[in-house]
Amino acid sequence: MRLTTAGSARNIEEAIVGRITTQNLPDATRGQYIRFFAEGEAPILDFAGYRAILSHADLATDYPVVDRLRESEHFRDGDVVVVERDGFVRSLYRSYERHHSLFVTERCSSNCLMCSQPPKDKDDVESLTKRNQELIRLMSPAPEYLTITGGEPTLLGDHLFELIDQLKTSLPNTELHMLTNGRTFAWPEYTRQFAAIEHPNLCLGVPLYSDCAGDHDYVVQAKGAFDQTVAGLHQAARNGIRVEVRVVLHRLTIPRLTRLVEYIYRNLSFVEHVALMGLEYVGYTPRNIAELWIDPFDYQAELERAVNYLVMRNMTVSIYNHQLCVLRQSLWPYAQKSISDWKNLYLTECEKCSALEDCGGLFKWAVKKHSEHIHPL
Repeated sequence: MRLTTAGSARNIEEAIVGRITTQNLPDATRGQYIRFFAEGEAPILDFAGYRAILSHADLATDYPVVDRLRESEHFRDGDVVVVERDGFVRSLYRSYERHHSLFVTERCSSNCLMCSQPPKDKDDVESLTKRNQELIRLMSPAPEYLTITGGEPTLLGDHLFELIDQLKTSLPNTELHMLTNGRTFAWPEYTRQFAAIEHPNLCLGVPLYSDCAGDHDYVVQAKGAFDQTVAGLHQAARNGIRVEVRVVLHRLTIPRLTRLVEYIYRNLSFVEHVALMGLEYVGYTPRNIAELWIDPFDYQAELERAVNYLVMRNMTVSIYNHQLCVLRQSLWPYAQKSISDWKNLYLTECEKCSALEDCGGLFKWAVKKHSEHIHPL
């Protein structure tokens, strides 16, 4: 599923966020819209009031425009897009999809071996905050769930508080899930400020890769990260912030998986959900694949022990990013269809599978690397 396209940009001084329309709207109602002309459609010449114009055809105009678009079949009326100065157009919100996110920064304080979004050391806080504030204003209808992701969201400082406060006001019934390494929450004053926003539907998703500090620090490539993350989890719970622990399963985390879930139960009993997640073959993973890869078929015993341990102690656990044909059948009740629509696919052999409707499939980049045991059921 396509998210981006590009063309030739003119008269664009800064990124423009707007809602796609293919209709010729009355002048007074054009203010939040970007007029899109599909391939073969002859553009009208009355562009006044629209935020920008998107067109396959060449246009001579003084209004902000991206013409000679390469692809556009993915646009629908009501989609929210951002139009960049260089002619790059990215879809930010499509109400008909199940998964939605706010990407808030490319910066991060960790550098995980399997990071799917390798961090970049550039100051994007002001520009992305402005974009996201407008995106929140344009999200309609309100999504049921929204993920705040990066990079590390807490590096936004006070801007993160502003965004969450805006979400609380504009989308009060939307469930927020913020992916964070949890380290900033080790500072009591920061956590108190975060909790003081009192968003009613917010949960942190925090990765923890081992019960052994050295092992966790190695995976995230940051000395002292384990101590900060665990302290952050406790500070969050102490301030009434809901937390989920996430564990990415690979060759470095599988050996101590049972001990890790025991650690979570004994020391982090306030955690409301544990997500055991398959490895994504994207970002840093391909370059570190020799150190990380283990076929999911080969860790079913460890995964089953971990799930059973948590379930027997009334802790909620889910399995993400795994195919049913690779999981032991006893684990199927915990497998979730967790992969976002735009990066989800099924292999050719999956088309014959009787369990296709219940299976979460694969990441689209898993075509290059996946379990050798995928087969139709």
